[in-house]
Amino acid sequence: MTNAALVLEDGRVFRGDAYGAIGASLGEVVFSTGMTGYQETLTDPSYHRQIVVQTAPQIGNTGWNDEDDESRRIWVAGYVVRDPSRVPSNWRSKRPLDDELVGQGIVGISGIDTRMLTRHLRERGAMRAGVFSGDDLGSTEEMLARVLAGPEMTGADLAGDVTTPESYVVEAVGERRFRVAAIDLGIKSNTPRMMAARGIEVHVLPVSATFDDIASIGVDGVFLSNGPGDPATQAHAVGLTRDVLDRRVPLFGICFGNQILGRALGRDTYKMRYGHRGINIPVIDVATGKVAITAQNHGFALEGEPGEEFASDFGRVLLSHYCPNDGTVEGVRALDVPAFSVQYHPEAAAGPHDAAPLFDEFVNLMAEGR
Repeated sequence: MTNAALVLEDGRVFRGDAYGAIGASLGEVVFSTGMTGYQETLTDPSYHRQIVVQTAPQIGNTGWNDEDDESRRIWVAGYVVRDPSRVPSNWRSKRPLDDELVGQGIVGISGIDTRMLTRHLRERGAMRAGVFSGDDLGSTEEMLARVLAGPEMTGADLAGDVTTPESYVVEAVGERRFRVAAIDLGIKSNTPRMMAARGIEVHVLPVSATFDDIASIGVDGVFLSNGPGDPATQAHAVGLTRDVLDRRVPLFGICFGNQILGRALGRDTYKMRYGHRGINIPVIDVATGKVAITAQNHGFALEGEPGEEFASDFGRVLLSHYCPNDGTVEGVRALDVPAFSVQYHPEAAAGPHDAAPLFDEFVNLMAEGR
């Protein structure tokens, strides 16, 4: 086995075996509680520049297939697992996970106590880190110096790294009922698929798109996608959202898009201690009291209290959802213009699917707009 080390910015070092590509990689270390769907996690652009720790002890059991990618590549900065599968076993598997990590140059580490690491991050919070592997790792001091020289996630403008370089269209399944402009802040493949299944023709636009670009398409609605980085850096996306609100075009946002809408409506965002990442996170709708089990991946959140109503430049706004684990705001609903958003992933693959009807709510909002 080749030596490897995970070095945290607070000086904590975890030593194990190389997993994936040999080398060094820096990022923010975070943990994900999902027990399945590691391929979707690895290819989620929202994880750009993050070293992901899997809390589930066994990873790689189902290998890697050619159908479940959520984007064009793996985006994580590094990968940390306890017990990697030696032999994948699934009829859809094309190759082992380790081979895919090597092929895409993703540096990882295995054989460490991920439970201890997760408890450490729960106490100290997400922080900068580095994964180092090879025959000569250098001294702990040298590795730590590289970590401390790396960029922080606060202030990171990353949406431009992951957005589509040019616009593309996902055709509606069956008869086209609506046309939507989806602003790609780090969109996942399943999002336009789920809208297409509802008769929506989806025009995926880069983050640099203007309202004139949207208007030229003749859309019935606008969608703000998930994505990585600090929402405070997205002045252009916030300004575009304000243009959409001003013209009363129906708007739906998820995850990063929830933070963008919130900022457009006048709310600030803040960096969470360790964020929400996994596929088993409860959310409560303040209007109905209904609980949904959701997939989430965010390290920033909107300021405010669940159920709070406030005035904005576009009328009244309700903070519509929250996480009962910690009280984090999980949704925004404009009461006087047609716009709403949630902090979680209704398009979640490999699940859960409690929130999928939010796409139907978007469809109803566009139908009312006509």
